[in-house]
Amino acid sequence: MIKMSPSRLALLALMAWMPLQASASLLSDNEARKAILDLRAKVDAVARELNARIDTKSDRTAQLDMLNQHEQTMQEISRLRGQIEVLANQISRAQESQKQLYADLDARLKKVEPQQETVDGQVASVLPSEKSAYDSATAMFQSGDYKGATAALQDFVRRYPDSAYAANAQYWLGNAYYALGDYKKAIAAQEVVTTTYSTSPKVPDAMLNIGSSYALLKDSKNARKALQQLVSKYPESSAARTAKDRLASLK
Repeated sequence: MIKMSPSRLALLALMAWMPLQASASLLSDNEARKAILDLRAKVDAVARELNARIDTKSDRTAQLDMLNQHEQTMQEISRLRGQIEVLANQISRAQESQKQLYADLDARLKKVEPQQETVDGQVASVLPSEKSAYDSATAMFQSGDYKGATAALQDFVRRYPDSAYAANAQYWLGNAYYALGDYKKAIAAQEVVTTTYSTSPKVPDAMLNIGSSYALLKDSKNARKALQQLVSKYPESSAARTAKDRLASLK
């Protein structure tokens, strides 16, 4: 029976030590690479030691014994290297899976995390779903689908009353009603802009829309009142300049 050399015992201990059944996904990139490099270094060291011992033995019997040990050990080294390769492949696949997981998670987070948007010159936090709903509703208005726009804009201000887009959505709702010829609803919608969202840059335009709606309803008194308030409160606005022209045309 061949006695087990210290180097052989070290090799077998090394094989027992290898965490081949552990989940490769628990290793970081640096830890995984270091583990593989350490294992390969130890395997190569064992092989070099055996070769050196064979070269220095003068006794033929001892050489034959060492050659026998060398052959068996090289077989184990071959198996060990195969296991190292399996481990490396497992780690590689786990790392690719982890990267994909992070990419998917990042994409999902972007769908629910607020984003910074500039609305009327102010930076505000806006949910992606919120911006998408607003853009969709205003796109309907821009395309001339005023009926669809009123439904979408009403839904928007109901779902996002505190949104940075809420004042604009309410203003475009009034304009959509105006475009449909429903001037009473246009007035009601724009009055929400002037009261609930009184600090919005859209207020002067909303007041102009109110005055114009009253005029088209043949209510000259309220039309004049709304337009005069606009000129008085926002004299430097472009809406005020238009209001002056309309005031001049009122009978």
